[in-house]
Amino acid sequence: MTREAAVLVMVAVAAALLGLVAWGWARRVRRDRALSAPIGEIPAGAADVAEFETLYVATTRHDEPLERLAIRGMTLRSRADVTVTDAGVALDLTGRPRLFLASDRIAGVDQATVAIDRVVERDGLTRLSWRADETTVVDTYLRPQSASARALAEAIRTTLTPTTGDDA
Repeated sequence: MTREAAVLVMVAVAAALLGLVAWGWARRVRRDRALSAPIGEIPAGAADVAEFETLYVATTRHDEPLERLAIRGMTLRSRADVTVTDAGVALDLTGRPRLFLASDRIAGVDQATVAIDRVVERDGLTRLSWRADETTVVDTYLRPQSASARALAEAIRTTLTPTTGDDA
């Protein structure tokens, strides 16, 4: 086989792999199109509890940390500022509209070690479980940059109403 033929084979294989990746992602987006990010502002009069600089890791199916969801506005890893208020949690992902999770939408919060392609020290991620619709609970993973995952989880836990739990 000549060098040119080998290069052509490699280019064809690379193109086929990229095509498969694009096809798989398109199917995932189609599968998850019914789910939407909770775009919104913090309600007027809500008191700030804490703010955290984080890395938004991913949003997955509840209790399935390796099953990424393609929710529009929440598909890719990003820097994020998290504002915890007495009314809920606001996520400001870089380049995206603000997301606001009202307290009654939050199903629970705890810590995790693994999500998709991120493995950290024990309990180094904050897992925020919330209702994407009436029947679907999803998990959003955050990696605090200047505080501990426990501090972020505890701050969010203070916003939970007595009717929500932290054992989602």
